[in-house]
Amino acid sequence: MPRPSPIKTALRQGLHALRLSLAMPLCLLAGCQADHISFLDPAGPIAALQLHWFGLLVGGLVLVILPVLIGVPFCLWHYRASNRRAAFRPDWDFALPLEFLVWGFPAIVVIAFSLLVWGPERRYSPDRAIHDEPAMTIDVVALNWKWLFIYPDAHVASLDHLVLPQGREVMFRLTSDATMQSFLIPSLGSQIYAMAGMVTRLHLLADRPGRYLGENTQFNGMGFQDQKFAVDVVPSDHFEQWLSQARTSTLHLDPGTYDILRHQETGRQSAQALLHDPKAAMPSFSDVPEHFFHDIVSRYDASMTVDSAPHTPG
Repeated sequence: MPRPSPIKTALRQGLHALRLSLAMPLCLLAGCQADHISFLDPAGPIAALQLHWFGLLVGGLVLVILPVLIGVPFCLWHYRASNRRAAFRPDWDFALPLEFLVWGFPAIVVIAFSLLVWGPERRYSPDRAIHDEPAMTIDVVALNWKWLFIYPDAHVASLDHLVLPQGREVMFRLTSDATMQSFLIPSLGSQIYAMAGMVTRLHLLADRPGRYLGENTQFNGMGFQDQKFAVDVVPSDHFEQWLSQARTSTLHLDPGTYDILRHQETGRQSAQALLHDPKAAMPSFSDVPEHFFHDIVSRYDASMTVDSAPHTPG
């Protein structure tokens, strides 16, 4: 019985390994819940634009890698040991078409994408308004390991719970009263850093109601994995109802309450300590002082004001 050639055996093993390498990521991703946790499921114009760019970039990368996926198997087949017609050129060292295929074509793709993204990327920079209509302001304070959201116009706040009106642009002013942290709502797009003594700005708009995930993507200690928050996008009338309920909260955001929030613990643990309830989570606060956010920023730099703070990119 004839024995299979070593080349065929190697090719067969290589194809088997390729199938396994392609199947394993799909198996790992099968257990992931993709609903409302990714820019692949956009709920606003910024995430939708990022998804559009992602599709273009993936297509461009496929064009770049396609010659490799085709050329390598072809070379292995054409220059196999049994092919006596393959040219043997030991002194060959340069071919202009091949050099262009390897270096020139990827360079053209990179330049094309740079020109394509340059304009929209500057137009939708995090600190630039999305529309001409006035945006609602929400102040964000990053703490270890929780997020405090302040609605300065309504003098209310919430812990690990961000409520947004559907279809209305929001300008976030972010700072940190602890370590540097990274603010991200994947379904709305744009990541940006929050740093002590500084204010960063981020404009977002949610055009689809629902509950979405927000999180800190910058490692900041043992509670990092639990520093997530719920984002509820609701119609305008429901948003006003939520503000009215928050104004009636028995928790006031005074210095004593804020001292508890500054403890290095998760938002759920802080809520339980404030309400003396083991099931408490995502509490609301009323009677927020007018300059509460400014006082947090100026604690680290007395010369820094919220309005004059630099627009630090994320």
